[in-house]
Amino acid sequence: MSERKVLTKYYPPDFDPSKITRTRGPKPVGPKVQTVRLMAPFSMKCIACGEYIYKGRKFNARKETTDEKYYSISIYRFYIRCTRCSGEITFKTDPKNMDYTCEKGAKRNFEPWREKGEGTEESEEERLDRLEREEEERNAMVELETKTLDAKREMAIADALDEIRTRNARNERVDRGAEGLVGVRDELDTERERQEREDEEAAKRAFTMEALVREEVVELGSGNGEGSSNAANVEEKKVEMGPPSFKRIPKKKKDFAAVLGIKKKAALV
Repeated sequence: MSERKVLTKYYPPDFDPSKITRTRGPKPVGPKVQTVRLMAPFSMKCIACGEYIYKGRKFNARKETTDEKYYSISIYRFYIRCTRCSGEITFKTDPKNMDYTCEKGAKRNFEPWREKGEGTEESEEERLDRLEREEEERNAMVELETKTLDAKREMAIADALDEIRTRNARNERVDRGAEGLVGVRDELDTERERQEREDEEAAKRAFTMEALVREEVVELGSGNGEGSSNAANVEEKKVEMGPPSFKRIPKKKKDFAAVLGIKKKAALV
């Protein structure tokens, strides 16, 4: 085993290559036979002993190339032996039906899917009809796949539209809320401006009234005695009226103890 892969072989000292003679014999006549290892291509029953040989059982077989051909495809014959009685079983290839044919020594088991059309040759019309049916079935499958893809695409589009609608509604609510806030802010600014204008007008009226009173006092002081009495009256009005004041007046706190009926104790000191 160690000499299988070596490059040089061992030659003994007494080796004489001239003593080696080459003989040319006639080529073997007849079918070419070859020993192969194969598995049973179908289930069968031995005719001699009734032993069942199941599909896939391994055998050491003799492979023979026959003179038969199917459209330039060679047909091979195989010889195996029964595992019980060692009877010879022969079968050969069938390229036309893409199968094997049992010749002798055994009987092929019944297979219901091979019963239809066995022993009859398919005509041209039957072949065309069969091809048309297969094409229709294939088209039906393609159509079903297309419908399934269309349904998936429509569902994806509907989901995308729902998402877009939800996003638009959310954005609209946000914009509406922003507009409401802007409106409230504008109303507050307008109210503030109006209040400021009223305060300015009240201040202007107060200062204008004070200036008029001073002018009247000056005019009456430069006049007669009646003017002095009128000036006194104006001075009284001025005192009664007093200067304008914008000071906040604190409210008097309510006595909640009296309302609840709680009496305060008098101070000891």
